[in-house]
Amino acid sequence: MQIKSLKLKNFRNYELLKMDFDGSTNIFYGNNAQGKTNILEAVYLSGTTKSHRGAKDKDMIRFGCEESHIETIVEKNGISYQLDMHLKKSSPKGIAINKMPIRRASELFGIVNLVFFSPEDLNIIKNGPSERRRFIDLELSQLDKVYLNNLSNYNRIVNQRNHLLKEMGFTGQKNLADTLDIWEIQLIQYGNKIIERRREFVEEINKIISSIHRKLTGGREELKVIYEPSNGEFTLEQALNRSRERDFRIKSTSVGPHRDDICFMIGDMDIRKYGSQGQQRTAALSLKLSEIELVKNIIHDTPVLLLDDVLSELDKHRQNYLLDSIHDIQTLITCTGVEDFVNHRFSINKVFHVQNGQVAREN
Repeated sequence: MQIKSLKLKNFRNYELLKMDFDGSTNIFYGNNAQGKTNILEAVYLSGTTKSHRGAKDKDMIRFGCEESHIETIVEKNGISYQLDMHLKKSSPKGIAINKMPIRRASELFGIVNLVFFSPEDLNIIKNGPSERRRFIDLELSQLDKVYLNNLSNYNRIVNQRNHLLKEMGFTGQKNLADTLDIWEIQLIQYGNKIIERRREFVEEINKIISSIHRKLTGGREELKVIYEPSNGEFTLEQALNRSRERDFRIKSTSVGPHRDDICFMIGDMDIRKYGSQGQQRTAALSLKLSEIELVKNIIHDTPVLLLDDVLSELDKHRQNYLLDSIHDIQTLITCTGVEDFVNHRFSINKVFHVQNGQVAREN
């Protein structure tokens, strides 16, 4: 799987940009705030419909413009795909595959599989559970359209239930409890499917991550990932019943997949709470490298890796391990200078200098 080319029009700080990528390593270097990350963001957006930064469509449109256009050419299994995305300030984005508009964003998922790795990901272990849920949801949504559908339905139902809880709280209409029961039946239906698939995902990660982490730590640490559904030892139905009075008081749904978490254990220690910063960052690196291997195993192809200024955050040992692990996949890397790669036995195929929204190829 490869991304062949990218065209940007009025995206972030780019008025017009067209570039072709090499099938192996592509380096984008330059000072900070010049637009390097914007290129990776556009690629990720074209394959997932979402910004890795969580940005809204209107915020990615170039200042002073009403629309933005991204065109990405992808080659997969010998077949070429043209992915077009139109961002608009006042209406939902438009998406087309091979110039045919699609009605659902889910139709785009699976054409290109992307793994994004940024310095912020090194904090995924110590940060809040929402980031760890986001990690699972973004990856599973690319790999499993059934999961994406279940997640979309579940989120819609949680929003409906929360709206009803607020309405009941403001009006005091307890007679709306029957309507609450109807939403909960659907919430349990979709929620159980999400929980089951997340359990499978964590099991798949565990088959990969332990050996990676052992190598990263020189055999000193054994890492295990544990899925923690918010319903604990209860079924989702039991947990919802037990929390109903509390939900009435807080006017929100307090249990369900939207409250789940992932635990990272080294021996008997929960490193989210008690691990050193080095242990947390190494575990995060192990997690991202496991993500790459998991995608390979599932799609029987290589994903495209987007590395956003990660090398500067790692020591030499972890830099070497990361670069040795990605030699066989197409990679787009941002950095402040190509000297980051001088001491590595790492093949660089294309180098681009990014300065103030202008990109110039240097080799």
